[in-house]
Order: sequence, then C-alpha cells, then structure tokens
Amino acid sequence: MRETPVSGRGDSAGATLVTPSLLREWPLPAPGEDKYSRGSVLVVGGARSTPGAALLAGVSALRAGAGKLTLAVAESVAVQLGVAMPECGSIGLPETPEGSVMPDLDRISSYLDGADTLLVGPGLDDPDLAGELMAAMLTREAGNDDGSGGGRGGAGGPAVVLDAYALGALVPLEDQLGPWRGRLILTPNATEAAILLERDVDNLGKDLAEISARFDAVVSCQGLISQPPGLDPDVPELWEITTGHGGLGTSGSGDVLAGAIAGLRARGTSSTQAACWGTHMHAAAADRLASRLGPLGFLARELADELPALMLELGT
Repeated sequence: MRETPVSGRGDSAGATLVTPSLLREWPLPAPGEDKYSRGSVLVVGGARSTPGAALLAGVSALRAGAGKLTLAVAESVAVQLGVAMPECGSIGLPETPEGSVMPDLDRISSYLDGADTLLVGPGLDDPDLAGELMAAMLTREAGNDDGSGGGRGGAGGPAVVLDAYALGALVPLEDQLGPWRGRLILTPNATEAAILLERDVDNLGKDLAEISARFDAVVSCQGLISQPPGLDPDVPELWEITTGHGGLGTSGSGDVLAGAIAGLRARGTSSTQAACWGTHMHAAAADRLASRLGPLGFLARELADELPALMLELGT
C-alpha cells in the first residue's frame, strides 16, 4: 500500500495541509466489481420532524461511492423516505407520539451486524432519547461474544460516525465507549465541540486533539481534522483543509459532510483518510457552487451532487 504523503506542513500549529495534490498521492480504494465491494452504510436518525437530515446524509454517502445504503428512521416517515430515495432500504423504527426515534434496536439488529459504517445522529431530535439509543447500541455490542460486525470497520465491528445530537451523548456515555473506541469518527460544529470539551473552544487545533485523545476518535470540525495518538502512526495527527466557502453555513450542510465521510469509510479507507477526503470534497463542492450560483443560496443537497465529479478530478 502506498504510504500516506506528509508533505506540505501548515501553520505554526504543525497541521498538514490537505491539497488536491496530496489527495492524488493518497488515492481512495478501487471501485471494485459490484456494490458489495464498495461497502454498506446504515444511517440511524430521521425523526418525524427532521427526516430530511437522514436523507441528505444517505444521498451523500452514495455520492461518495458507498455501494449500499439503509436508512433507519421514525416509522411514520420511513415509506416517504424510501419513495424519495429509491436507491436506499428504508426501515421504520418505533417512535414516540411526538415522532422522536425510540431506543429499540430489534428491527435493525441484522443491519447493525452487516454494516461497514454506522452513521448515527442526522435528524434525531431528542437529546435524551439519542443518548438512550447510543447506550442501547453500546450495550448490544458489549454483549456480542463472537465479535461479529461489518467487514471494513476494523476489529470488533463497523466504523461509527457520530453527528448532531449523537455527539452530545458521548460525554455521559464516556465510561461505556469501550466497544467503539478506535472506530469513532466525530463531525462536531464549534458548539458541539464545546460540549465534548465541557468548556469553551479556545484553540481549535489543540482542542480537537484533546477530543481525539479523550474519545479515541478521528474528529473533523471547521476544516481541521485530528486523529488520536497511535491510531495510525504512519500519518500526521492534525490536518487542515485549504478550501471552502462561507456558504457552507447552511441548513443540512453538516449532514452532507457526515454522510460523505461515512460513505468513504465504508469503501475501505482508514478513518483519517475518510475524514480528510470527505472534508476536502465538502469544502470544494461549496467553492464550485459559489462560483456557479453565487456565494449564498446554494443548498446542502447540491453539495452532495458535486462529489462524484470531484472524486474523478482527484484521480479516483
């Protein structure tokens, strides 16, 4: 396997700059022969009031090249999402009278075992129930004696990408994270990063390194990517994206980012490579749309549509 390039050091914090030339020297896995060779993504989210977040994440995962997609969402919106996106499997989860997803995993047990990447959070609308849902997933994994799980996530099961309300549950569940440590990818915004730190963000690079080390997770936040010490000793621990437009600050943009990273990870990349590639393409997509449509007003779903062409240009 080709070594990851480490040229192009960034600012005084020592971040490695993620440029198109660097990514061309760090290619994604080959497309493979069929959808099974490109990995499967399971997205868990999509409450009745926010089903679009799960849809955006799922579209982005497929646009990033994942082979199979399943959306596990509130049962009152599952059929509608399946019709809106016929490329996915859509499973209805038990919900509260208000439409929030309940922590009942019976209907997705086999999908949890078979996924290469699990994305939790897009469209969950109740922080307490999100925490209970994650606790149920962790308890289930801790009770699996046979170590079964997705084939590409590494030892113990699939890669786990957390976004939105799922991130807020990490601190209360910190003592139970054993099954997921080393497999986590976190995509917080600055507010969510502060929740993970349990204090205000001061120096983003150092703060992301602290989050990575605390949760044994790769973290992508505002154009910086960090990985915990020892996860992948052959690559740097801090990366910086060199592109991106202010128009990224739009509703659903974070769901697209999380979905892109999940899709790339399912294809067999490392967590760090998925985060670097996904974050760069998310930002570069915004640049493309800004030049074509204007600096504001492009939509999150349009970001996902730019991903295939970007991968082609970067030599994959």
